Amino acid sequence: MKWRTYPAYRDSGVEWLGEIPEHWETKHLKYTFLILNGSTPKSNEQDYWDGDIPWATPDDLGSLNNDTLNTTHRMITQEGYDSCGTSLAPAGSLILSTRAPIGHLALAGTSLCTNQGCRSLVFRADAEKRFYYYQLLTAKQELGSWGQGSTFRELSRDKLGSIFLATPSFREQRVIVSFLDRETSRIDDLIGKKQRQIEILQEKRSALISHVVTKGLDPDVKMKDSGVEWLREIPEHWAIHSIKRVSTRIQTGCTPPTAEERYYELGTIPWYGPGSFGTNLILSEPTKLLNEDSVREGAARIFAEDSVMVVTIGATIGKVGYLASPASSNQQITAISPNQNEVSGKFLAYQLKRLEPVLRGIAPSTTLPI
Repeated sequence: MKWRTYPAYRDSGVEWLGEIPEHWETKHLKYTFLILNGSTPKSNEQDYWDGDIPWATPDDLGSLNNDTLNTTHRMITQEGYDSCGTSLAPAGSLILSTRAPIGHLALAGTSLCTNQGCRSLVFRADAEKRFYYYQLLTAKQELGSWGQGSTFRELSRDKLGSIFLATPSFREQRVIVSFLDRETSRIDDLIGKKQRQIEILQEKRSALISHVVTKGLDPDVKMKDSGVEWLREIPEHWAIHSIKRVSTRIQTGCTPPTAEERYYELGTIPWYGPGSFGTNLILSEPTKLLNEDSVREGAARIFAEDSVMVVTIGATIGKVGYLASPASSNQQITAISPNQNEVSGKFLAYQLKRLEPVLRGIAPSTTLPI
């Protein structure tokens, strides 16, 4: 997109702002906002909790799917508020997370207070609130760079107050906000339409795989009852076997000790964890790379090309992937080596991929029996 430029620009003297229109000012944040700290009532005092005062945390800001915070996961009582020294910010204030992580932001839709992981920015004078909301969104990386601390990074009140913000006239702020609200709304609508298209295509993709791996490609083939609930009817000439029957080996992976850095130096062997499994069948984004020493010394196992990988332990239990080349995995993943005389590994992987919800359903807890 191209916009009409201002007649003249000047160096703001602020690295993250760069050049700004010549007639704009820059001000320390503390001159535009009163900065309020947050705090937490004692968690074991029941009288302090489940009241009617919203109490915001970084998690509340991070889980927000719009720009305004109206409700919080936890509420405190007046007694809890009085006990801990948190401060009530009026509706229209900006709520910013300044600890773990830095930079989550929202407009307060109602008066609220926060914990110590957030700070409330209360406008000192009339201003176009959404202008500063947009500007602080842009400044997220800058805010994060000012964080300090070894255990966790925190943006102090003094550092926050010293950050420079661009300050055009109130009239220009309103014009800019009107433009941004309109254009970002258009973009959000387009994103929503694209996401729906993606969902429809993913449904079509799943339906195609499900049909072909259980019915084949011939629409006129004679069918028979498989005797298996999830399979139902299959082509008459197809056989049914257990995974054990069509495999030469079923084996879990393992994790080389992370303290042994020599197993990871100059690694070339893909090593997969549950986080590598997504919608794609073929695994391509390893968690780490191992070297040959890890395999030679028994700290890792190599699984051959055409192996089928199934997450059998953990939160993503039942996820399925396929190895297009030799690789390794951790102990949460089980590798199925197909008998090439009985079944193609990729065909088996497609069948199991279609069965991911079924696999999750048969797991007794967080372990899948394979």
